[in-house]
Amino acid sequence: MSTLVIIPTYNERESLPVQLAGVREHAPDVDVLVVDDGSPDGTGEWADEAAAGDSHVHVLHRTAKAGLGAAYQAGFAWGLERGYDVLVEMDADGSHQAHELPSLLARVGEGDLVIGSRWVPGGSVRNWPTHRRLLSTGANTYVRLALGIGVKDSTAGFRAYTADILRAIDLHDVESQGYCFQIDMCWHVLRAGGTVVEVPIEFVERVQGASKMSGAIIREALLKTTLWGAGHRLHQLAALLPARRAD
Repeated sequence: MSTLVIIPTYNERESLPVQLAGVREHAPDVDVLVVDDGSPDGTGEWADEAAAGDSHVHVLHRTAKAGLGAAYQAGFAWGLERGYDVLVEMDADGSHQAHELPSLLARVGEGDLVIGSRWVPGGSVRNWPTHRRLLSTGANTYVRLALGIGVKDSTAGFRAYTADILRAIDLHDVESQGYCFQIDMCWHVLRAGGTVVEVPIEFVERVQGASKMSGAIIREALLKTTLWGAGHRLHQLAALLPARRAD
């Protein structure tokens, strides 16, 4: 299956070369699309140079920082237009380890969405403070309860989609960012009748650069998940009520 790894970047000039080299080493047959949001540190220019010397590397330039979700949306559209069978989300900062990419791709035949999961048996995190661990586990527990799904790590960003499932869902309806984008996409896949497989990974806290996590991203995820969950429960309740008999 032809595979496209989508790597969004904003000021990742130091980390991107390391991550790209890792992907090319451990999955030499895949193509990589760097989606750069106009990084002022020269990330986009470096990516252009890398693409000029490697036919497996491509670059999509965007004029402004518009968020993780928008970057992946642009990458999905680019890959689907070119006929890739599998589209992968992967961070540039090294948190998603390139040597674990083959294990995700090997499971694609078992599910429409394969998630590199921190919270299934065998999964782990490295160099995370206690508050980050509690935030992630607490958020995922809330998502499972609110939406009634069994996915252990719906906020994870290291994942592979089949092109078929991306075509089956309405990507224009996915407008979330950050944490919430990953939940939103997982929810769309399941509502479209798709299957989700989780593969244990070790998530490594970034060494270079700064995290893009913010209070606004967390609040968006909490609010939208609550609204989706309420709508889902109301729909379930309505289905249980007897239909009103026509006079």
